[in-house]
Amino acid sequence: MYAQLIVSLPFVFILAILTGLIIYLLGRKTAVKGHKTASKTASYGCGEDLSTRKFQVNVEEFLIYTVCFLIFDIFAFTLATSLGTSSYDATNYLPAIYSLVALMAIIALLPLRRRR
Repeated sequence: MYAQLIVSLPFVFILAILTGLIIYLLGRKTAVKGHKTASKTASYGCGEDLSTRKFQVNVEEFLIYTVCFLIFDIFAFTLATSLGTSSYDATNYLPAIYSLVALMAIIALLPLRRRR
């Protein structure tokens, strides 16, 4: 009877929550307390002396890196899920075809990155 209770999902969930809470409270109790200074309590400063210069992100370059990431992400997922197939049919060539399409897409994006 107790063995079924110990491995039941609600019991394990409550036990995990209680264990996490105990670890959090012990860490909070034993952690070193920092000293508050004027620069640490300043909003958005986090203790650093920030310059008044406005930070601007180059959105065009960010978009190119985002598209490259998406291409490689889908490419990795396609290869990871298709290389384990053991049947010899026409669908085994799809990863190679997609690899060529991904390579052509990256080659097409390279001139955009160097255009600055």
